[in-house]
Amino acid sequence: MAEKIEGLLEDFRRNRLTRREFIQRAVILTGSVAAATTFLDSLLPSLAGAAQVDPNDPALTSIDEKFPAADGGAISGYLSRPKGDDKHPGVVVVHEWRGINDHIRDVARKLAKAGYVALVPDLLSRRGGTASFPTPEAATEVLLKIDQETILKDLAAAANFLKRQNFVRAEKIGVIGFCWGGGKALAFTTRSKDLAASVIYYGDNPRNLDDVKNITAPVLGQYGGADERITSGVPKLEEAMKKYGKSFDYKVYPGAPHAFNNDTNPGNYREEAAREAWSRTLGFLKKHLQD
Repeated sequence: MAEKIEGLLEDFRRNRLTRREFIQRAVILTGSVAAATTFLDSLLPSLAGAAQVDPNDPALTSIDEKFPAADGGAISGYLSRPKGDDKHPGVVVVHEWRGINDHIRDVARKLAKAGYVALVPDLLSRRGGTASFPTPEAATEVLLKIDQETILKDLAAAANFLKRQNFVRAEKIGVIGFCWGGGKALAFTTRSKDLAASVIYYGDNPRNLDDVKNITAPVLGQYGGADERITSGVPKLEEAMKKYGKSFDYKVYPGAPHAFNNDTNPGNYREEAAREAWSRTLGFLKKHLQD
């Protein structure tokens, strides 16, 4: 019993199970919903306050989407937007290095609830798509082998797709990325003139810091104080942004580890930091995409 519970927790920590699958299996192991709830409350307290959006939220239109790549291929993705015909700003959402999953779809729905058209491109589409891999680790291994130029071109294709939709304000396109995706979002920001806002969650700096001279959008950074590998590079990024007169606001959340926003990862999720970072994110996007 103990070994099965530990295995279940490990699968959940590594994103091999969705939250729903975790709960279903916990019920089987513990024998009742009440026991499973007690189990969750005692072992995963940090998830209790995580606000997730129902995939079938009646106020939203959330669908799997395909759009053309620059070379004529097809990129799969997930699109969520407020229901109706009104125009809204668009946001390209760049997933973590495990590919597109339930967590990043939830991020898109959270953005849609805030009044945005959010598109998550599956950046493993050229390798069969995230769902074609047996484990998240297998998806990561392949994703890291895709060259950055291909990734950036596919992000540009996602932005172009949003611009063409009659329910999107074409002049108000933003990007937000997390972890590996945060670094790619920032690299994309150095290349795209279509962006009006860029939000980076604990992403790597550009390989060449002088590339920030090409940035035309304001940038917001969210970093964890315990995420030394990433956060130690922020002063250099700030220096380069100041050197070229670019708008860069950021916050380092004390004690927060890498991936502190991921509420499906109990080992890293920090509710207080995640809530504050999300509030700052929505305020930043409202200022630059909606006002």
